[in-house]
Amino acid sequence: MDAAAITKALRRIAHEIIERNPDIRSVILAGIPSRGVEIARRIADFVRQIDKIDIDTGVIDVAMHRDDVGTRRELPVVRESNLPLPLEGRTVIIVDDVLFTGRTVRAAMDAIGSFGRPARIQLAALIDRGHRELPIRADYVGKNLPTALEQDVQVRLEQIDGEEGVWIK
Repeated sequence: MDAAAITKALRRIAHEIIERNPDIRSVILAGIPSRGVEIARRIADFVRQIDKIDIDTGVIDVAMHRDDVGTRRELPVVRESNLPLPLEGRTVIIVDDVLFTGRTVRAAMDAIGSFGRPARIQLAALIDRGHRELPIRADYVGKNLPTALEQDVQVRLEQIDGEEGVWIK
């Protein structure tokens, strides 16, 4: 995917979020660092352009909620989570760049639970590459990208990486 394809996919996700959430003002886009945070910000910008409504965004760090902390070669970088509170009665949409095994999303749900109990949790991913290890599926997907297990999907965003695109390696 090039920059134009990413923009088109995120605009479509914004439309879908508006369509599936009648009370769009109750939605929080919670990005998983680092690219999920930027993707959430972009989706919120598209919602503002489409519906003339500002929706809340936040950051949900999963580092301390992962189930592989003890098995990783290096310790995860812990970032600050920052969500608009209270969560009760609201829809939290977890936003990430690539959906793979589902373990990061499970960790994000655990992290959200430590902030409160939202009415609903949904999931938006720019790329869904399959290979789930947990029964998790995205509500909003920019592109389904079937891959082999040994392949790596790299998402690069201009604000973070200085270039924009999605590559399979």
